Amino acid sequence: MHSFAHADGGRRRRRGRARSWFTGLVAVLAVLGLVVTGYGVAVEPRLILDEERIQARIPGLSPEWEGARVMVFSDLQVGMWWDNTSMIDRVVENTVAADPAAVLLPGDFLYQSETSIQERVDDVTRLLEPLTAAQIPVYAVMGNHDYAVGAVEELTTAFEDQGVEVLANEAVLLPAPGGGRGSGLFLVGVGPAAVGKAEPEEALDDVPEAAPRLVMMHNPTTFPELPAGAAPMAVAGHTHCGQIAVPLLSRWSYLGLSEEEELVADGFAPEGYGAEGNEMFVTCGIGFSLLPVRINAPPQLVTIELHRA
Repeated sequence: MHSFAHADGGRRRRRGRARSWFTGLVAVLAVLGLVVTGYGVAVEPRLILDEERIQARIPGLSPEWEGARVMVFSDLQVGMWWDNTSMIDRVVENTVAADPAAVLLPGDFLYQSETSIQERVDDVTRLLEPLTAAQIPVYAVMGNHDYAVGAVEELTTAFEDQGVEVLANEAVLLPAPGGGRGSGLFLVGVGPAAVGKAEPEEALDDVPEAAPRLVMMHNPTTFPELPAGAAPMAVAGHTHCGQIAVPLLSRWSYLGLSEEEELVADGFAPEGYGAEGNEMFVTCGIGFSLLPVRINAPPQLVTIELHRA
């Protein structure tokens, strides 16, 4: 009888220790979850800016453009609840201070709007106004969210009134740095593939075959459609670099990326993605989709330094 009671007491103590260990683990995980969530909501997207610097080798680049800098930021997503306008202000301020030869904006200026579309468009143009006030040439393409909220016409009109040139499957000759003439550098702007508005061949129609060029698109999945040698440097946005990206698990992210987008969610496209002679960099953007959280995918401002190939 004594032996049975002793064994029963031992089992109760073991169960008690197991419950205590499990309760402690749950508490630790809960605290860790709160810390990670707080970081993802209040720290990384609001305070951390990844200022990425890359180089591009452009065949036939004219001497006026050698060493010139072009800056890129995307996916403002204004209208998302608790959107990231303070970071947009910081990015714009840093861009103006850098005085680049041009600024490229690869789309998704709006997310949604509980107010009128025009009010949100006014918010975007107010945020970007320091760029054109500093007389920096600024170019944009629309993103899938801009189409989804029905704001493309309003954004295009407001941008063009402000001095931002909107490209919809077309190309434009960039002014040479310092106001020089005959730069010969084209910028090709492709619409968003996610809403069926990408026409890369149409966008390239007016670019002479051997002319130096940059290509800007919203969706990275457009890149493989570009002919060989047509995009020695292309830039895209859209993916937010996964927005919540688990370290060492590059194929998992919070956003529902397609299989093709997972391959190029951020940074340079891997070798073999896209035609020969083409290169693409995908920027993380600034804003949010679905939730105002970024983890391991901070807002990004990209500087491209141009050199002759």
